[in-house]
Amino acid sequence: MNNLKVTTLQTQLHWENVEANRAMLEEKIAKIDTKTDVIVLPEMFTTGFSMNARALAEPMNFHTTRWMKNMASKTDALLLGSVIIQENKNFFNRLFWVEPSGNIKTYDKRHLFRMAEEEKVYTPGNKPLIAEWRGWKICPMVCYDLRFPVWGRNHFEKQSGAADYDVLIYVANWPAARSYHWQTLLKARSIENLCFTIGVNRTGEDLKKIKYEGRSLVVDPKGEVLYDAGEQDAIVTTELNASELKNWRSKFPAYLDADDFKIL
Repeated sequence: MNNLKVTTLQTQLHWENVEANRAMLEEKIAKIDTKTDVIVLPEMFTTGFSMNARALAEPMNFHTTRWMKNMASKTDALLLGSVIIQENKNFFNRLFWVEPSGNIKTYDKRHLFRMAEEEKVYTPGNKPLIAEWRGWKICPMVCYDLRFPVWGRNHFEKQSGAADYDVLIYVANWPAARSYHWQTLLKARSIENLCFTIGVNRTGEDLKKIKYEGRSLVVDPKGEVLYDAGEQDAIVTTELNASELKNWRSKFPAYLDADDFKIL
């Protein structure tokens, strides 16, 4: 397994303006000045965290899906980010996993943020997404999922030490008022799951006067911060060290004492 380069794109978003956000993000993606394996965008990157799903939702394989395929192809990188999708009469906060080949996988946000009445608008997902990319197993999730460690729990095969995933990624619109929670929980997920954890948040203020201070993080398996984006817009590529991950799991195999359980 070679090292994995991950580019985090922390940015302000144009409120409920899909075309403006796609154009802005395309310009930012073009500014990535190094070869990368994964590009991560924030939650609801075409709209901001909006409950106006009926007006803003797209069907699958529409403009944003095609845009993501184009960006993944141009950069030769896996592209991750969530958008508002409609299927039949249901709306989803859906994360897209888009490979340069055009192959797509999806994950629907499981835990809907009731303090914004997200659960009254969107349908929750019922299964996580774990897939392999360039030798790394990656589990992407969305914002509020971060508060629920059982849902993101990494499982290890106790004989071989094989893990469900190597990298846990959260895309978010996480308000500045709870930034301390965001930073603390990202570190905790790394420590308890013996993995790299990446959180990509937005910046700025939306038209609901909610402020976002970014603080996108890349955290190593020991819970130490490799990169903190701070509070400004930032595009940064971080290299995840495969040997570091393997060595720490070998040196500190806490998974051997983990409790076995299943989510019903």
